[in-house]
Amino acid sequence: MFNEIPSQRPETPLLDLIDSPADLRGLNAAQLKDLSTELREYLLFSVGQSGGHFGAGLGVVELTIALHYVFNTPDDRIVWDVGHQAYPHKILTGRREQMPKIRSAEGPAAFPLRSESEYDTFGVGHSSTSISAALGMALSFRQQGIARESVAVIGDGAISAGMAFEALNHAGHEKADMLVILNDNDMSISNNVGALNKYFTRIWSSQTYAAMREGSKKVLEKIPAAWEFAKRTEEHMKGMVAPGTLFEELGFNYYGPVDGHDLDELVNTLENMKKLPGPRFLHIVTRKGKGFTPAEEDPIGYHALKSIRQKAPAVKKLTYSNVFGKWLCEMAAADPRLVGITPAMREGSDMVRFSQEFPDRYFDVAIAEQHAVTLAAGLACEGSKPVVAIYSTFLQRAYDQLIHDVTLQNLDVLFAIDRAGLVGEDGPTHHGAYDISYMRCIPNLVIMTPSDEAECRNMLYTGYRHEGPAAVRYPRGSGTGASIDGEPEAYPLGRGIIRRESGAESNRVAILAFGPVVADALQAAGVVDATVADMRFVKPIDESLILKLAESHDLLITVEENARMGGAGSAVMEVLATSNARPVVEMLGLPDQYIDHDSPAQQRRDSGLDATAILSVVRRHYPHVG
Repeated sequence: MFNEIPSQRPETPLLDLIDSPADLRGLNAAQLKDLSTELREYLLFSVGQSGGHFGAGLGVVELTIALHYVFNTPDDRIVWDVGHQAYPHKILTGRREQMPKIRSAEGPAAFPLRSESEYDTFGVGHSSTSISAALGMALSFRQQGIARESVAVIGDGAISAGMAFEALNHAGHEKADMLVILNDNDMSISNNVGALNKYFTRIWSSQTYAAMREGSKKVLEKIPAAWEFAKRTEEHMKGMVAPGTLFEELGFNYYGPVDGHDLDELVNTLENMKKLPGPRFLHIVTRKGKGFTPAEEDPIGYHALKSIRQKAPAVKKLTYSNVFGKWLCEMAAADPRLVGITPAMREGSDMVRFSQEFPDRYFDVAIAEQHAVTLAAGLACEGSKPVVAIYSTFLQRAYDQLIHDVTLQNLDVLFAIDRAGLVGEDGPTHHGAYDISYMRCIPNLVIMTPSDEAECRNMLYTGYRHEGPAAVRYPRGSGTGASIDGEPEAYPLGRGIIRRESGAESNRVAILAFGPVVADALQAAGVVDATVADMRFVKPIDESLILKLAESHDLLITVEENARMGGAGSAVMEVLATSNARPVVEMLGLPDQYIDHDSPAQQRRDSGLDATAILSVVRRHYPHVG
């Protein structure tokens, strides 16, 4: 058991010999246990250096060793769901010495990435995809006649999503040769891990039991009533010691729960199950943060960790999420109709206080974004005022519900869209790069882009007061530090404001900025004497302001932290296409490519979205300006 994060690289003589799972398979049982201790300590050190997902990886150290020991990876495929728990996997598959730089431009990605390693069989980042992907692999192996194992590792949170059950249902129907491992690290499904349960699991996963079961089936199937009785008796016997009846009904042979930290038991069970045909389901129970006392005591707080090398800011500013959380509580106190909904992002969306003060109006639907949006639609139908707090990248998963269930019916739902724009070290699976583009084409939907904390609060208030669907998209982290004191202000729909007026008589430049990039626009404008418009609304867009600027300026530059294709700049161009004004227009936004993991500031520089990039555009047209 460890109590602090090592500041120096620990001595790991056994781990240092493991450059691939092939090296791992040469160890004996005693060495595997020593390896688990070294792996856990090295994981503590490396995440302490880099920051990143923490508790989940500590909880699957033994499982990761057992999987790579029993299965012939990379020929056998292991698909990790989400990837939060994949750091031990990366360490054991040739990336050990790179791990202190994970999530930086020089190091590995935060999640499994096919282009990074042949052991990363499927790129992940969003939850609940592993069973579908592993099933697809198993069916492909069957089609090609390849003898190869397919394993999905999914957490008890991720399996709550509908997509996971859709995949389970299909796998049972196909009778695919695959293994699903449920990593239950929250004790939310079962806690009956004991000697009796181990005994039955050992029996059920054995070749002897499987052969006996198949032999009995062949005999009893000739007497349908007898076979049905035997089958039901077996299911109910299993149900008394394991919660597997549901999975059995879906067509899986269920085994467990097994102690996920008992390495000998894991290896024995996996070796037995590897020999069995058809869909198999292994339920293991682990402890998130296992082996590190602070993480075991606070698994939520230690879900992810900042680098121990990072210094805390001298004065901590409110994040945009904090602004939302504070506004939500204030609005709920003023309006009893308000309800808050989140798909398993209570802490990330800063809804902890709301959940405590208004528990009857707080709904965490688990990892079920589609359900979250349609739930909000149902609430709105009957007079409630739902606020859906959701990350931009996860709203993508509920696009049909956004269109069909909310906006088509013009229902009164407010979407508080967090993590809009570039998010930094978590990389392309988590960037909110497309929400302006995919929402702008939807009728009835108001879309707002706050430039600072004060505008964020006022736009949330504006969207809440609006009778119809509205969205406020705001970034990860803090803004300029604008005050959010006083009464909130409702903005007139579709109206931007001029934040700086150019004094130039010729070669006049106007920067039309959407969201937090207003700060970069103002910085650049101070150098080249440009006009800056804080556009505020993407939809309805301020057509009169655009036309006014187009008539009085020679160069318009649109700036947004969203995909340039189909984004806010495109909306400006659509307005200009119907006018007689013909200024030169430059559109700055995210390029047509996925942005790799790095610091947010570097990602913005590389994408041409900071003040320097804006200045370079102006000087390309007017070399002597500024």
